[in-house]
Amino acid sequence: MNPVTVTPAYTKLLAKIPPKVIRSEAENEHYINALYALEQKRSPTREEKELADLLTLLIEDFEAKRYELPRATPRQALSFLMEQHGLKQKDLLDIFGARSIVSEVISSKRELTKEQIRRLSQRFHVSPEVFF
Repeated sequence: MNPVTVTPAYTKLLAKIPPKVIRSEAENEHYINALYALEQKRSPTREEKELADLLTLLIEDFEAKRYELPRATPRQALSFLMEQHGLKQKDLLDIFGARSIVSEVISSKRELTKEQIRRLSQRFHVSPEVFF
């Protein structure tokens, strides 16, 4: 088994943003902001990418435990996620292509396609199962 190589640059990053299990909303918000700052870098270093991956895991773990979605219809799940993220129908044009399609899905006049489910699950960081 190869030992993990920790570079001085990574150690310096860890000193600025020491990762730990997230236990509160405030800690989660702190790590989300740190992750956002790392993701906004034009050319992140290997160490910054590694820390971003670690923060993503910590945030996903906290949110999966904290915000577990109740059983709902696909329409209810989408409406809930939109509300939680402060989104309007127009904010989902990149997923659906047209406002009319978003409206029809939300009003249950149209079923979600597999591709839309894939995009929604990526956008909201939830399992595709949420939309079945």
